[in-house]
Amino acid sequence: MYEPFYGCKKSQISLVMIMLFLTLPALYTIELKHGEFTWKVKKKEKHFMELHRELRTYKTFVKLKLHPHSHTVRRTTVPKSEATQIPNLPKGGEEEGRGDTVSSRKKQLEDYLNKLLKMQKYRNYHATVRMCSKARIFSVIRFLEEGIVLKRSGGHRIPGLNCCGHRKMCYHWSKRWLVVKDSFLLYMKPDSGAISFVMLFDKEFSIKVDSKSTETKHGIRVDSLSRSLVLKFSNYRHARWWGQSLEKFAHDHGSAFLKDHRYGSFARVEDDIPAKWYVNGKTYMEDVADALEEAKEEIFITDWWLSPEIFLKRPVVEGNRWRLDCILKRKAEQGVRIFVMLYKEVELALGINSGYSKRTLLQLHPNIKVMRHPDHVSSSVYLWAHHEKIIVIDQSVAFVGGIDLAYGRWDDKEHRLTDVGSVTFAQVAHLIFDLSEGSGSSQAAPANGRDVIPKSNGNTIFTVMDSRDQPKLKGKRKKSRFSIRKRLHLTHHESDSDSERSTSVRSLNTGVGELSGNTRFWHGKDYCNFVHKDWVQLDKPFDDFIDRHTTPRMPWHDIASVVHGKAARDVARHFIQRWNFTKLVKPKYRALSYPFLLPKSHSTAGEQRYKVPGCVSARVQILRSASDWSAGIKYHEESIHNAYVDVIQQSQHFIYIENQFFISCADNKHVYNKIGDAIAQRIIKAHSEGKKYRVYVVTPLLPGFEGDINTGGGSAIQAVMHFNYRTMNRGEFSIISQLRKEMGDQWINYFSITGLRTHAELGGKLVTELIYVHSKMLIADDNTVIIGKRFMKNQKKITQCRWRRKFQTVRLFCFRLASMGPSILLKISSVIGQELRGRVFRCLPSSDVHSIQELEGYLAQPGLDKENPALAQEELKKIRGFLVQFPLQFLCEQNLLPQIGSKEAMVPMEVWT
Repeated sequence: MYEPFYGCKKSQISLVMIMLFLTLPALYTIELKHGEFTWKVKKKEKHFMELHRELRTYKTFVKLKLHPHSHTVRRTTVPKSEATQIPNLPKGGEEEGRGDTVSSRKKQLEDYLNKLLKMQKYRNYHATVRMCSKARIFSVIRFLEEGIVLKRSGGHRIPGLNCCGHRKMCYHWSKRWLVVKDSFLLYMKPDSGAISFVMLFDKEFSIKVDSKSTETKHGIRVDSLSRSLVLKFSNYRHARWWGQSLEKFAHDHGSAFLKDHRYGSFARVEDDIPAKWYVNGKTYMEDVADALEEAKEEIFITDWWLSPEIFLKRPVVEGNRWRLDCILKRKAEQGVRIFVMLYKEVELALGINSGYSKRTLLQLHPNIKVMRHPDHVSSSVYLWAHHEKIIVIDQSVAFVGGIDLAYGRWDDKEHRLTDVGSVTFAQVAHLIFDLSEGSGSSQAAPANGRDVIPKSNGNTIFTVMDSRDQPKLKGKRKKSRFSIRKRLHLTHHESDSDSERSTSVRSLNTGVGELSGNTRFWHGKDYCNFVHKDWVQLDKPFDDFIDRHTTPRMPWHDIASVVHGKAARDVARHFIQRWNFTKLVKPKYRALSYPFLLPKSHSTAGEQRYKVPGCVSARVQILRSASDWSAGIKYHEESIHNAYVDVIQQSQHFIYIENQFFISCADNKHVYNKIGDAIAQRIIKAHSEGKKYRVYVVTPLLPGFEGDINTGGGSAIQAVMHFNYRTMNRGEFSIISQLRKEMGDQWINYFSITGLRTHAELGGKLVTELIYVHSKMLIADDNTVIIGKRFMKNQKKITQCRWRRKFQTVRLFCFRLASMGPSILLKISSVIGQELRGRVFRCLPSSDVHSIQELEGYLAQPGLDKENPALAQEELKKIRGFLVQFPLQFLCEQNLLPQIGSKEAMVPMEVWT
């Protein structure tokens, strides 16, 4: 077997028809068909004779019981009624030449193979399989050319500390079976059939036959972005025939991959692609869970961070059914092959513990394969990271966006700050006790305030425990408890006023019926606030690491998408390129248990077994940023950056951007991306033409690093803030500085920067927290959107997709913009939200604080939440939505670059850009 996966059906050769055509004396072209797949092999007379001799030897060994155990197993599966006599092969000769003799011989060989291939015992024998080609990869594509060649080692484009085989001084020759298909070529070991290398067609694919290019006699050189592969043949005629055949085959069947596509992308523009966008993680993870359940063949997953124990559907009402690791284990047991690629972090800098994620997944089932990349020392990669989030099902459905399958990512449009679950605080317990006494109830409240069922004038206040916290009851008591809860559920809905007054009771539309009570959405490490405290002890997934009764969680705002058909094939092709490259550069993955992956044909992309509900038809192109260290290609692909700049330049009315970072405006020293410059130039053009044009930018109010903003936030937070502000309004390269040179203060009519913030009540006190904007998206003129995982900073490894369609709904649902329409109302709303929250909470960051020295004085003045909580509640009711104005003057008099001597100052400046 090529791929040691369990539960998969073995491929078999089953030929419907075989035809032989004479091309040269004693050289036959055999055309074989298997279902809808057709391929050709060239064989001489001696090959038929060798096959016949091997089959006779095999038959003798079987009869004498001298065969290996593998043949014994195969023999027991042959029906007893099947004939075991090898078909007769009439004698022929290499010297045959007359037309009538050749025609007769052709018919004899054709009958011989047809009879042989009808006999399962001999059809599956390795000599027969070798004669008719390697049949284990037929189902991938439609077209095939193949044969035995000698290949030279080396030629890979591997960066870092790799010398042997990388240069021409160290190489050797090996015999391999070369297979050419409609979008790639591969070669296999002839004895075992194990795939040894896969080369994808790309825009640099070319064939050279001359000895100067190949540096060998009778050779050809096959070039691509990932490798220069040299093949050697017995004579010039053979080499020339292979070179011409490869080139013709590639242009006939893979021309779409040989072109330079728009924006320099590896993928072309595809029309009529079913696609769908997601705002926040709730609906995204639900659709991911359903799509994973529909997988039949293979699942590809790549994440910056993956937490195996997260729940994809919430609240948890079906036990562990929708927990990620349980889903993957269930599919692996069904025979689905699962391939996972994780970013291998620098452990001193990041605490995502990808090693734990890998070990956890590998323990689930042998059908799950996990790789981590890069190895930082051997590859010399320290400044860059894989940051893409991709899920591909059967190479037909692909999820692309910014949402990791990890802790903290699940959220919905409510962006809740609290999730205390079933615990009732003393204040609420005291209220319940008072109500119980007032109603004359004899039932006392437990000391912990849980599972209390008091009554007061026919209305009910109660708590609902999580299923994992509920005691196991038996008999009548169990029945009584459920009947009481049913009555309480009905009683609760009879009083709307009680529901509004009680913050401990919440009603949610979960998609599985309406649940009432304190349903917990974030369990254990999933309840997080990474600015307050970064994750620790990830090997204990269900243990809290921050106090959810005193610290609000940090809401997570994100964007993702799903595409189907040919666009999904392109996403899968990108994943396959990364997987195969990682297998090549990391010795531990060179074992057969980690197979090379093969892309499916685009010609069958329209055969959809499953489609995500709610899709629309769109024009889609897959974009990416890739380079030598990440994908093993010769040139850096910057199609995402090129698309951003072009869409901004071509926009007519507005652009709307959400991004986790806002670092741009090239100085060609530390910052190289030109997105900010494109924004400034487009606004200047609109101003000079006297046309209306708006740019809306939504970005986090603070970088997502652990640090106490009350004392300045720490060096890491300040370093990112420095480059954010350098892009926005500080320094000669900033967008606002460029605009002021052309239009003075009129820039405010064209350009606005905002963030997101919300508030809630926790433990009887008002609390506020920013909503972390993690999305990477650009919308232009309501007809073009770029969704994916590209930071607005220097980036080396991400994947995105660009759509063209009407996208009014995207803009409205990105988050609640206070139901505002015109830009002036949008601006007023953000200003009101910022001012009111600032007056109530004295929250940071704030434009009232210009230096670290002013922080203490600013925080010493109490807000309304402490001076007058009742008035604070009334003020907060005036706020609509989450939008707040970005504090452009925060710490404007402070040097935010890391101080000399700090650990942040020791790393290269490129880390922050």
